[in-house]
Amino acid sequence: MRALAIALAALLAAGAALAGEDPRPRHALAMHGEPRYGPDFRHFDYADPEAPKGGSVTFAAIGTFDSLNPYILKGVPAAGLGLVHQTLTVNSLDEPFTEYGEVAATITTPADRSWVIFDLRPQARFHDGTPITAEDVAFTLETLKTRGHPFYRAYYKSVERVEVLGERRVKFVFAKGVNRELPLIVGQLPVLPKHWWQGRNFESVTLEPPLGSGPYRVVEVDPGRTIVYERVRDWWARDLPVNRGRYNFDRVRYDYYRDANVALEAFKAGQYDIRLENVSKLWATGYDGPALRAGWIVKEEIPVERPAGMQGFVFNTRKSIFRDRRVRWALAHAFDFEWTNRVLFYGAYTRTDSYFENSELEARGLPSKAELALLEPWRDRLPPEVFTKDYEPPKTDGSGNIRRNLREALRLLREAGWEIRDGRLTHRETGEVMAFEILLVSPSFERVVGPFVKNLRRLGIEATYRTIDPAQYQNRLDDFDFDMIVTVWGQSLSPGNEQRNFWTCEAAKTRGSRNYAGICDPAVDDLVEKLIAAETREDLVTAARALDRVLLWGHYVIPHWYIPYERVAYWNKFGRPTVLPKHGLDLFAWWVDPTRLAALEAARGRTR
Repeated sequence: MRALAIALAALLAAGAALAGEDPRPRHALAMHGEPRYGPDFRHFDYADPEAPKGGSVTFAAIGTFDSLNPYILKGVPAAGLGLVHQTLTVNSLDEPFTEYGEVAATITTPADRSWVIFDLRPQARFHDGTPITAEDVAFTLETLKTRGHPFYRAYYKSVERVEVLGERRVKFVFAKGVNRELPLIVGQLPVLPKHWWQGRNFESVTLEPPLGSGPYRVVEVDPGRTIVYERVRDWWARDLPVNRGRYNFDRVRYDYYRDANVALEAFKAGQYDIRLENVSKLWATGYDGPALRAGWIVKEEIPVERPAGMQGFVFNTRKSIFRDRRVRWALAHAFDFEWTNRVLFYGAYTRTDSYFENSELEARGLPSKAELALLEPWRDRLPPEVFTKDYEPPKTDGSGNIRRNLREALRLLREAGWEIRDGRLTHRETGEVMAFEILLVSPSFERVVGPFVKNLRRLGIEATYRTIDPAQYQNRLDDFDFDMIVTVWGQSLSPGNEQRNFWTCEAAKTRGSRNYAGICDPAVDDLVEKLIAAETREDLVTAARALDRVLLWGHYVIPHWYIPYERVAYWNKFGRPTVLPKHGLDLFAWWVDPTRLAALEAARGRTR
């Protein structure tokens, strides 16, 4: 009988293998390959388990806020709300894309990843002591898909259903088709308390502090001015390997400033502690002063190995003047990056020429054989340059004289049916005058846009720019109510479902999506799905490069620039791990160093 039982077990295992199932619960799941950290790991390498708890940190935010619900389209959510809520899994910052269990103790998925089961930790609790259950997980998914921000409908589109298998066991079943990312996507699901939301309107703006289960809770709210979080001392997850050595500050505060220049002066005066700088001129000259010279303020450029994504001037192709690809390419010749970088940026930047810049995902040279297999079915619809040229944005000599570029721009515009009449660029057939506004949210960008507008006017284009407040800006973005904007599409080392929200036809007509350019091209839709369905890392890279080519030669943006590091300025009161993450910056693995804090306070006290 024992021999028969063994034989039957072997037969069942073989059947499961043929069916593509791997029933083993895992502590972590990688997009491709195996996790870096084994099931018995103690902490991430970039976190120090001996880091002291205590002290406070203050950050700055620009603009305003009027909501504590970050999951809906309405309102402007406060900074830092992710500290209140936990997710099923947590990604590490020294791997391309691997998720480790947090609320979930284990992850079970078949080889084809057509479903995933999460077994929740029995000790998992919300801040009111209520256990986190599978019902909460199911409630969260259904709520976000039906009542949350439109982004979630696209992000979780391929989740066919969620099944509650027990008090702490939940299963997600995915739509047919290969999508290896889906188990990791649903692992990123924030778990919201079903019992707390009953009787509350999820779709309404609210300033009521939310109930969560994360390392911090909201303790002070001054709408539009300040929000303060306090560390949960008895947090149930503090000793989990993914959290050990992290979330060390007792209090986290975000102070809001309407103006970025005012925010910088506030930092230099010691009003807040850490600042990430994205303006090269300020980085080069704006921090000089007694605090920097005395060593009270530290400036560092911390390398990060991650895609820079795409920042640029974005054409809203829903507007008639921007529908012709030749027009968009012509206008790209009016932006003088080389002069801008030399005069305004102190030569700090490198020109962006990929939507997956600074990574192996960016298109290089001519398409490979594998890329051509994806592109050939769409050859008749795609620009011929996709197959014959390596994309490069227009260049200048940096002198400020771009006459040659403007001549080429005029040639392209005439080819597209535009001509100059009475000093204004006018469409030959419709009589439409080319006039548009560049909408900005940051005054610091005006010095970049001003010279660009001047060059456009030399082409007979009536271009203007306007800076508006963040709330109004966000509303106009949600409604696609703009001609041209400056934006950034950030990318990860493992792009996936979020690409639907960036580039597809469905996103182009969905209010609140990030398809700001209005791209609607079946070739792009197909390549996005190919990228999402990639079964191997090699397939993912191939699909990303093919998509990159099509987007680049569509001329939907005028590319800007990037740097391969983070510029961080901070008051010298912090300690941090000796090992830094490769693919990001984890400020919540830092801590307040009591010795440095005392020395800083003593030094500042002597000068007051």
